Amino acid sequence: MLARIVAWLREGYPEGIPTTDYVPLIALLRRRLTDKEVKQVARSLRQADVAPATSVDIGEFISKVTQDMPSEDDVRRVRAQLAKKGWPVEFPDPDLP
Repeated sequence: MLARIVAWLREGYPEGIPTTDYVPLIALLRRRLTDKEVKQVARSLRQADVAPATSVDIGEFISKVTQDMPSEDDVRRVRAQLAKKGWPVEFPDPDLP
């Protein structure tokens, strides 16, 4: 996988990566929870009886799984998984009206 990423970068930047492009590239390469990890985090919250689950609670459990700061997208995905299972969540889905 890493070799494919490096090959992609070399193809897109044959002269080398300009310093102004480092931050956007890092953002693109940021880790994202797998569907399995989303379910694992949601299950862990339910097993720990964290109810209602807040965005802070979800972020904390994501950090335990990834050893990294949670992204807003991953927090939303875990929130949706909890809501799908009928688990109480304390914050609204920002994508719903």
